Amino acid sequence: MDVSAGWWIATIALVLGITTVDLVLNRGQTHITIQHATRWVLFYVAVALAFGAAILIGFGPSYGGQFVAGWLTEYSLSADNLFVFLVLMTRFSVPEYLQLRVLTIGILMALVLRAGLIAVGAAAIHQFSWVFFIFAAFLLYTAWNLMRSKHEDDTDVEDEEPPAIVGFIGRVVPSTPVWHGGKPFIKQNHRWIATPMLITMLAIGVTDVLFALDSIPAIFGLTQEPFLVITANAFALMGLRQLFFVVRDLLDKLRHLDTGLSVILAFIGVKLIMEAFHENSLPFLNGGEPIHAVPAVPTWASLGFIVAVLITVTITSTLANRRDARAAALAGEVKIKDDEPTRAA
Repeated sequence: MDVSAGWWIATIALVLGITTVDLVLNRGQTHITIQHATRWVLFYVAVALAFGAAILIGFGPSYGGQFVAGWLTEYSLSADNLFVFLVLMTRFSVPEYLQLRVLTIGILMALVLRAGLIAVGAAAIHQFSWVFFIFAAFLLYTAWNLMRSKHEDDTDVEDEEPPAIVGFIGRVVPSTPVWHGGKPFIKQNHRWIATPMLITMLAIGVTDVLFALDSIPAIFGLTQEPFLVITANAFALMGLRQLFFVVRDLLDKLRHLDTGLSVILAFIGVKLIMEAFHENSLPFLNGGEPIHAVPAVPTWASLGFIVAVLITVTITSTLANRRDARAAALAGEVKIKDDEPTRAA
């Protein structure tokens, strides 16, 4: 994929322009309604799909499909990030009128840090094809842990412990537990110290990158083009702020999402192993020659699989919620009937 400087400049200008418009239009927002956030989420989804269409026209359907599959995977895996963001917001008691600003700066930091990880990953893959095996093993391990934790974790958000990195940041950076509006620093006893505003932004940025350690290998399993990897991450993160306000009250309703994500990660892990065989250079495997007998998974199949899994978990979660609601209603009716003789007596 030969990406000209013009494409890079236009893409950067698009991302910066949309982000600036978003910040200007949402400046001064003290309460984000779910309707307002939903409109922005739909806008960012439309922008990402339009960019995918531009990739399709400019570089062909294969690269267009790789971008959409990568963006959709990154966006889906962001659900875990949103849960961590919610834990951090609760942990630091972030005032509602500051939540959008905290998310904005934290996610911008995360985008810069992710770009560094992507550059390292792309360079490693270009030099050493066996890195695919490492990425695949990590994704399969993550998928297993995600599936296992789904069946073991019944902790409420309020009781959830924040990531250990949060405590580390609090110990390293001199800070005060008292909020001072949107100020990241205040002067106290003749020295500058950080406020919860700065600590929360740093925590969001760093923890997002830690959680990206599974999503970045995942997208490399769908495309090895740095331009597509970076832009898919950028468009996924751009809509993440508004998505937070949409799903913060809905995460529990998508009860099968973790199962779906584990299936997607396992699928991409297997796909990476197959890709590693195709790009094989290890001397103890087929004499260091590529193994073309292993079938390749086309982009359309990857995209179709990801979409099918997400649709399936949405449907099964909805049906499970309705089943539980009916069971609860039936239990209530039974209790009322059991109480009637007592009242009559």
